[in-house]
Amino acid sequence: MRIGVDVGGTKIEAIALDPAGLELQRIRVATPRGDYAGTIAAVSGLVHELENLTAQTGTVGVGIPGTVVASTGLVKNANSTWLNGRPLQHDLSVALDREVRCANDANCFAISEATDGAARDYQVVFGVIFGTGCGGGIAINGRVHSGPNGLGGEWGHTQLPWPTAEESPGMLCYCGHHGCLETWISGTGFEWDFAHVTSRNLRGVEIVAAAEAGDVEANQALDRLVERMARGLSTIVNVLDPDAIVIGGGLSNLTRLYEGGISSRLRDYGFGGGVETPILRNIHGDSSGVRGAAWLWPLVRRDADDLARIS
Repeated sequence: MRIGVDVGGTKIEAIALDPAGLELQRIRVATPRGDYAGTIAAVSGLVHELENLTAQTGTVGVGIPGTVVASTGLVKNANSTWLNGRPLQHDLSVALDREVRCANDANCFAISEATDGAARDYQVVFGVIFGTGCGGGIAINGRVHSGPNGLGGEWGHTQLPWPTAEESPGMLCYCGHHGCLETWISGTGFEWDFAHVTSRNLRGVEIVAAAEAGDVEANQALDRLVERMARGLSTIVNVLDPDAIVIGGGLSNLTRLYEGGISSRLRDYGFGGGVETPILRNIHGDSSGVRGAAWLWPLVRRDADDLARIS
């Protein structure tokens, strides 16, 4: 079986999957914030508990809110800051006495949806998480592509393309630069933009509800959000040209993103026009991260034969 672990800021969740991707068990514990040794112990404990519950052993993949640098083996860019500068993958492998694979949580999302989710029929998949922040991940033939610097898919920290005078230089991002996509097309950026334009302070769900009730300013805010998403994704199409783009996170539930939304605008922003990249809503929802961590160990020949027999 495969075990996936998702290390979040408030909870650590673990799942066990059979070869067909069916869930066997799922458990979670509170994240020991600020405690590196405690995090190692929590992840190890969850793996052992899953193996006791299922009476099986499994491969282990771990999704983290950062990345592991290939040349050093150390974590960087994690908002769970106690992981930064630490050899997390190595230490988990030692603690569990087997090879453990770690990847950025957005890459895990992309792998999940590319393996048995919305993009399972596509080879090159770009996964986008529109939540409190804005992240991206790349899956190629079901395998994560993170690059030698661990920065593959870090799309949220590129600038909003073709900014208007009102959008320049943009807000200061926590990374130290102005105008990052994360400051515009995340849930936080959406709320900030609405408040900045209207002087009304509403939460994202309230803005969406107001738009559905016919509020003109709320509808205009949604239009700006979708248009900026299309501009941002045009850079992905121009550089990577993926077979499909899958959207996750809280904002992925907005039907406006799909029904003539991003696709119609993206068509014109891609170089030369005529872009036809599918924009897909995720299938696995909040489970995509932990499922993708499990799929860091890809299908092998035996699994493929098992799946063919099952289907």
